[in-house]
Amino acid sequence: MFEQAFRNIDDVLRKEAGCTTELDYTEQTSWVLFLKYLDDLEQEKAMEAELGRKKYTHILDKPYRWESWAAPKDKDEKVDHNKAQTGDDLSKFVNEKLFPYLHDFKQKATGPNTIEYKIGEIFGEIKNKIQSGYNLREIIDHIDELRFRSQTEKHELSHLYEAKIKNMGNAGRNGGEYYTPRPLIRAIVKVVKPKIGDRIYDGACGSAGFLCESFDYLKAKGNLTTKDLTTLQSRTFYGKEKKSLAYVIAIMNMILHGIEAPNVIHTNTLSENLADIQDKDRYDVVLANPPFGGKERPEVQQNFPIRTGETAFLFLQHFIKILKAGGRGGIVIKNTFLSNTDNASVSLRKLLLESCNLHTILDLPGGVFQGAGVKTVVLCFEKGAPTRKIWYYRLDPGRNLGKINPLNDDDLAEFVKLQKTFTDSPKSWSVEAKSIDQTTFDLSVKNPNAGEKVNHRSPKEIMKEIAGLDAESTKVLNKIKGLL
Repeated sequence: MFEQAFRNIDDVLRKEAGCTTELDYTEQTSWVLFLKYLDDLEQEKAMEAELGRKKYTHILDKPYRWESWAAPKDKDEKVDHNKAQTGDDLSKFVNEKLFPYLHDFKQKATGPNTIEYKIGEIFGEIKNKIQSGYNLREIIDHIDELRFRSQTEKHELSHLYEAKIKNMGNAGRNGGEYYTPRPLIRAIVKVVKPKIGDRIYDGACGSAGFLCESFDYLKAKGNLTTKDLTTLQSRTFYGKEKKSLAYVIAIMNMILHGIEAPNVIHTNTLSENLADIQDKDRYDVVLANPPFGGKERPEVQQNFPIRTGETAFLFLQHFIKILKAGGRGGIVIKNTFLSNTDNASVSLRKLLLESCNLHTILDLPGGVFQGAGVKTVVLCFEKGAPTRKIWYYRLDPGRNLGKINPLNDDDLAEFVKLQKTFTDSPKSWSVEAKSIDQTTFDLSVKNPNAGEKVNHRSPKEIMKEIAGLDAESTKVLNKIKGLL
């Protein structure tokens, strides 16, 4: 039922003049979905309060609740189309009353980690692009069929929403900025091994894939106490995101995965001065795929001891600094980071090797990231002790990766298995830190096990071929002489 509802929504959005891309479809579905979720959450909390003979104070005033403007019901609990607004009336209400009302919540909120603040942030950043009030009515009716009451329902909705984010990521470069393939994230999470009580951080969280997959990984451990579940809900996952659309999608994605009030802040992480980071700001685990290829302004670069315009290199400095001593990191970065000869790259590799135990480098093939067209590596490290030995693994799925053949969990199974014991294999090997050039700190991927066997011909075979070529040349020359 849920899958069909999502298909129906996309069909309506394709007819909508204000929505032209997969990014628009995801964005517009997100804000309507969020308001339906909020309504279900409020109803659930009101019911709990009633059972406990307590009074529940609604977050939204009555005219702005889903049941009032979006889906007023008749006595049979069906949408009452005599009361439900549509057409120009609906568009006018949404654009001129609903959105301004919801945006004001940011000013009323007691802090950035409250659901009220998230409401204000989302509706201050996002715009209603569904120009036709009739199309909007159709979309609302489809979303009203969805329920967020049980864990099973939330789980199914989260899978559908993830598929939507994946489609957006495959649609082109802009969408791809927000999407890291989930099999890769799951493999990184298994290697970094977050645990209950860790504070897990992604300062470039995009659609919050690393945070959601970490949540699923920790929940899957089972036998969680009420205290554990409270810790997961409120004191485990932290994110920052610069772009408005990605921020909204991250919030919605985390909510659908079961995190009710995500600790995600809408900000430019790189605008923070590294010198201002204190112990209380640090995290146990950093998992991220920071944007690469971007260029930051000189005033942003001033916040970093190693100055460079490359966004990903600034993020790596930020991640190293913000980790606690003993904290673990799993970071995706362009593979040119390993060998670039500019001063910033050399200095950053030196910093990483001297301040962290860089124990694993996963070399990824091209095609892992749709539309990005770059090769990447994953750096897994622990802060607080210098690197002694690096274990490399070169991933080779045995096929060209792309939209038709995306990366899957089986492709990474051997990497995850061998990494546990840093085992050598035809695809993996170890390098002692003391053997690394201390002037360039070059970390290039050079598999000593992958040398191709060259079959040299014997002298007799070579002489035979030369004789054959000489004979052919003689024939050609004789023909030419005959024609003269």
